[in-house]
Amino acid sequence: MNGPEIQISFAPDLRLFVSAERRTGPTAVTTDGVSTLGHVVESLGVPLTEAGRLLVDGRPVAVSHVPAAGETVEVEGVTRPQSVPGAPLRFLLDVHLGTLARRMRLLGIDAAYESEDLGDPALAALSAKERRVMLSRDRGLLRRRELWAGAYVYSDRPEDQLRDVLERFAPPLEPWTRCTACNGRLTEADKDSVRERLEQGTEKTYDVFASCTECERVYWRGAHHARLEAIVTDAVREFGGAAAH
Repeated sequence: MNGPEIQISFAPDLRLFVSAERRTGPTAVTTDGVSTLGHVVESLGVPLTEAGRLLVDGRPVAVSHVPAAGETVEVEGVTRPQSVPGAPLRFLLDVHLGTLARRMRLLGIDAAYESEDLGDPALAALSAKERRVMLSRDRGLLRRRELWAGAYVYSDRPEDQLRDVLERFAPPLEPWTRCTACNGRLTEADKDSVRERLEQGTEKTYDVFASCTECERVYWRGAHHARLEAIVTDAVREFGGAAAH
């Protein structure tokens, strides 16, 4: 590019996206005089899903602003909790975030998950069609224009991923109301109605069951319940909701 030069700086949370020389403070960028500020920000590595306010000489501007010579640009991070247009708040997770999807469903959050790699264009189109927030660690996917909304998942540890999503979007929590396998709604089920789907040991040991209204999977408080209860209790204590079920 050979055009107006601007000075640009990024909020601390955004510095992992940019090259090392741009992480310490304002640095010079030569623009082409035509591209929008949103394009410039993304060309430097920051998905617009992660950018909050764009300030030019201290004034908020739109992503469509075309930078002029001598302007000083500050790129802020998103405000938390982040509001998303439209309702209800729903999510779509890519193939690499299966554990996060199951934990979100455990908390009653509508979290669609693709267990097969559909490819970025198909995922972005699905996000737009169903108005779901795309969660991903793929920066290229988050830069696709057709996304309804998106967010970068900053950690590769499921417990930190969950905390990040809950803090960022503050979704309502309804633990134990969704199927962790398919995202369908759970309903109470009497023992007789699910007896044929139970192993003999389970039938003899447990009396309280729930069934998925979509895939008909049966749930009970089995060997893994204490671990799941701990995940729910921690989330409810920190972010609100009702843990009882």
